[in-house]
Amino acid sequence: MITDKFNELEERFYHLEEQLSDPAVLADTGHYAALSRDYKELKPVVEAIRTYKELASNMATAEEMLQEEDEEMREMARAELQELKPRLEALEEEIKLLLIPKDPQDERDVIFEIRAGTGGDEASIFAGDLYRMYSKYFESKGWKTDLISAHEGTVGGYNKIVLEVHGQDVYGKLKFESGAHRVQRVPKTESQGRVHTSAATVAVMPKLEMEDVEINKADLKVDTFRSSGAGGQHVNKTESGVRFTHIPTGIVAESTDGRSQIRNREIALQRLYQKVYEARQREHASRIASERRSLVGSGDRSDKIRTYNFPQNRVTDHRINLTLYSLDKVMEGQLDEIIHALQVAEKAEKMKSYEN
Repeated sequence: MITDKFNELEERFYHLEEQLSDPAVLADTGHYAALSRDYKELKPVVEAIRTYKELASNMATAEEMLQEEDEEMREMARAELQELKPRLEALEEEIKLLLIPKDPQDERDVIFEIRAGTGGDEASIFAGDLYRMYSKYFESKGWKTDLISAHEGTVGGYNKIVLEVHGQDVYGKLKFESGAHRVQRVPKTESQGRVHTSAATVAVMPKLEMEDVEINKADLKVDTFRSSGAGGQHVNKTESGVRFTHIPTGIVAESTDGRSQIRNREIALQRLYQKVYEARQREHASRIASERRSLVGSGDRSDKIRTYNFPQNRVTDHRINLTLYSLDKVMEGQLDEIIHALQVAEKAEKMKSYEN
């Protein structure tokens, strides 16, 4: 029953509220942050459920009024039911959308890359214009950026620019931007006023973090050995050196830096995590390179996700057949309308599979 599911979600929400006010939870920063994220995600769902229950209660009252002898009361009840029923149905659909599991990748920071595609110098200039557009959008969201590399074009713009973007739900909003972006306009280098078509590609990839590294203790081999060094009373008397071997990868890390075995275990384990993390980063980078090729296609003008037509002040997203006549605002970083429409389309697709 749908009401049973709603009650279960409300109970979970109340339990989260209690946990967030628990001093023990407040003292544990990581646990508190995780619960806060769950609470924030669940809050709009619970608010919608409460409104749903209120509307359902009003409908039940109106249905009881239909049994009244007074015709005027029955007419009022019919009018109220006619108003409440579509509202309740619409709210039920909204709650279903809210209940679709969120992609855990959506919260990640990203590696964001723009490259000039076909079109020569004009493609580089357009890549620079895209960078300016996205920079303004990042700023409007309060996101921070770190420049990784930039290769400028010969007459302006960029042949390639790569940066990291940090903030809240960065990948969840930017993942739709991957692909070929086509521009139609009169280039600055065009002397006869002809409209040219060129392209740039955008690739958005979720960033791997240290906490993503999980190592099963059963996959570790631990050896202890006597430290060797320049002499002194602590050398060679005990097996204080510690060596960890990660069996699935063969990665080895050891430590003789500390005087105690306990300290060396801590140091060696941290080094192992770092080495496994770096190995996974390399795998991730290789996967990203492959994914980038699949995300952006060939960079050809015909392989497009979006077209920016300057003469008509028009921008079209071809994936959802969305056309806006506000390209001037879009180029100033006002991307919310496009990104929101893409998010709605994604949820609608997920809803179909969720219902099946």
